Amino acid sequence: MDAVQRQLSDQIDQATQRVLDAARVITEPDLRAPSLLAGWSRAHVLAHLARGADAMRQVLIGVRSGRDHPGYPSAEARQAGIEQSAGQTASELMTDLADSAMALRTVARQLPADRWQVPVQMLGPAPFPAAQLLTRRLVEVELHHCDLGIGYGAERWPTAFSAMELPEPMRSQRQDRLGYPGSAQTAHPLQPPRPVPPYRPSQPLPGSWIGRKT
Repeated sequence: MDAVQRQLSDQIDQATQRVLDAARVITEPDLRAPSLLAGWSRAHVLAHLARGADAMRQVLIGVRSGRDHPGYPSAEARQAGIEQSAGQTASELMTDLADSAMALRTVARQLPADRWQVPVQMLGPAPFPAAQLLTRRLVEVELHHCDLGIGYGAERWPTAFSAMELPEPMRSQRQDRLGYPGSAQTAHPLQPPRPVPPYRPSQPLPGSWIGRKT
């Protein structure tokens, strides 16, 4: 990893810790309530984050080995994986989310520097450099944290993420979240509302995911 990639990886760590800290206090009934994404519960959003981490990890494993490893066999397989994961209990889903994030982090941190420019593909038709997976993961975690509708909105994004230059469609996807209601609440807020833990840069990360930034 070069310095820019390491910085992105650190931002992913911090964003992941925030969403994990927030998700861990969601009760089982709240987890099944609708998210801000039409047709998806909060469990679906978290399941998508977990399966997205797995898909990116598979792609990077392929980059490291020199063999093509698709993130998803098909769009149908992607959706089926999300549906299956969303059916887990709250405890199982939190473990899944944390484990998949750590597995992706491990592979990314160990990828040789000369492999980050290898072209890769997810489900879209256009290939892109493997290094862009880091940006995609950061965007995915930050935006879907908003989609949970539990009090985390654009006003709570780190300045670095708000100001980041993003290609399309990520730029428009971030812009879409600016139109969410204040504090990203929905008609189905947590009962009772639970605050999202504060983010304090350069301090030990709370919880049991990665402990401290390394």
